[in-house]
Amino acid sequence: MSVPDRATHLRRLRGVATTALLPLLALTACGSGDTPGTTPAGAQASPAPADDPVAAVGKVDSVAALLPADVRKAGTLRIGSSIGSPPGAYYPNGQDKPPAGQDIDIADAVAKVLGVRLERQDASFETILPALGSGKYDVGTGNFGVTTERLKTVDFVTYINDGQGFAVKKGDTTLTTKVTDLTQLCGLNIGTGAGTTFEATLTAQKGVCAEAGKKPYDVKVYSENGATQTALQQGRIDVVMSTINGLRYQAAQPAAQTTFLGEYHRLDVGFAFTKGSPLTKAFQAAVNELIKDGTYARILGKWGTTASAIDTSRINPPEHG
Repeated sequence: MSVPDRATHLRRLRGVATTALLPLLALTACGSGDTPGTTPAGAQASPAPADDPVAAVGKVDSVAALLPADVRKAGTLRIGSSIGSPPGAYYPNGQDKPPAGQDIDIADAVAKVLGVRLERQDASFETILPALGSGKYDVGTGNFGVTTERLKTVDFVTYINDGQGFAVKKGDTTLTTKVTDLTQLCGLNIGTGAGTTFEATLTAQKGVCAEAGKKPYDVKVYSENGATQTALQQGRIDVVMSTINGLRYQAAQPAAQTTFLGEYHRLDVGFAFTKGSPLTKAFQAAVNELIKDGTYARILGKWGTTASAIDTSRINPPEHG
């Protein structure tokens, strides 16, 4: 489906008042989000770092020229944004706005390179990709992992490499080593989020336990960060599956209540667009401009995600094996 023309965009509903949600403790996911105005346990209420690597970014005419003429004329792009927890996207100090985080900084920097203003609309993670096709948003962010299944209906412009990981309650010895095989989870209750790559992976591989002659694991899906955290701390789930960066960030906090069990599967993460969008080349060039001029490295350094840096932005790369 091609992107509707700008005039049609402007006649359509300009926003959605959907509740943003996030499946897990303190992350932004290859599925992510959280209910606006809530403050999950963990590091969500912490203030954002004071440095602002985006401030010095300016328009690059050669990159801006890659935008469709109607977008350049309008000067705005509507972005559906799933706000979850640090380091990806969250509300500093709980309910304060505007949101902060790595994804927010990268999107804002890209917009400045392109010479456009972002009209950010908070939305639940699971509603953003379908809304791209209906024309509600020009672009979506929510730490969307690039998967083979999503590539059937969505175009991606990559900006970081994150992925899937696991965490347990601090002090819990049910799992003490890195999860490298899902049979390590057999017989356990796993918490994750609706519509995420985590849920898809766990569902697709659920038969591995029976094949190994073990009791299957049980997947429990949560729509709110606080509910997942409570379930973990109360022992109703044994382990959480979510983003590498989000789980690592949470476990590194001084008052951490979780232990990070390491990386399971890496995924490219990107801006999401409706299939065939004319915006992808401009966004790719903008991300590469930020990589070239050092802004990208400063943003990742600010949020402690340097280990997830990419060398170059790509459009629709294949899912990692």
